Amino acid sequence: MPKIYVIPTDSPNAFATGRNPQHASVAVTHGILALLNDEELEGVLAHELGHVKNRDILTSSIAATLAGAITLIARMGYWASLFGGVGGRDSRRNGGLSALLMLLVAPIAATLIQLAISRSREYEADATGAHTTGNPYALASALQKLEDYSKRLPLQATPSTAHLFIIAPLIGGGIGSLFSTHPPTKERIRRLIGRDLA
Repeated sequence: MPKIYVIPTDSPNAFATGRNPQHASVAVTHGILALLNDEELEGVLAHELGHVKNRDILTSSIAATLAGAITLIARMGYWASLFGGVGGRDSRRNGGLSALLMLLVAPIAATLIQLAISRSREYEADATGAHTTGNPYALASALQKLEDYSKRLPLQATPSTAHLFIIAPLIGGGIGSLFSTHPPTKERIRRLIGRDLA
């Protein structure tokens, strides 16, 4: 049984953390407890326990570490090209430009991969939660309510913790959605029940 915490904020949200099921914690806000009915709250908690069961925090940590390593290697390659690099003069002739390109492209590519993994883990936790409760409509209804209310009363979170929450606390649209840790709520609901909520 994971430890359960209540966050004293009116913004409705929830998250799970822990490297494995034996060291897991689930937190919900006062706002989510007031907003959702029992079935919807059960769906949200099943979603969060799905993250624990699927070891998503460990997966996210590995993805973040790999993204950081790719960024570090790109920076090392850039500085190596500026200060001589490896090989003879002919092999270094256009090295600066390609190193600069790698310095810019590699971290963006690593971040996009990390975010894609995070979004896929959200879909999987939704599916696990719906399977656990046997009631995908309750989770879909909860997601819709959380999406609507979190826009009115957004949760203050840092970019380093935004990926943990069931609804992304950092709201962005357009090209910003490319850098979102969560898939669109409408798509999550469609995957759960096969259609939009009325």
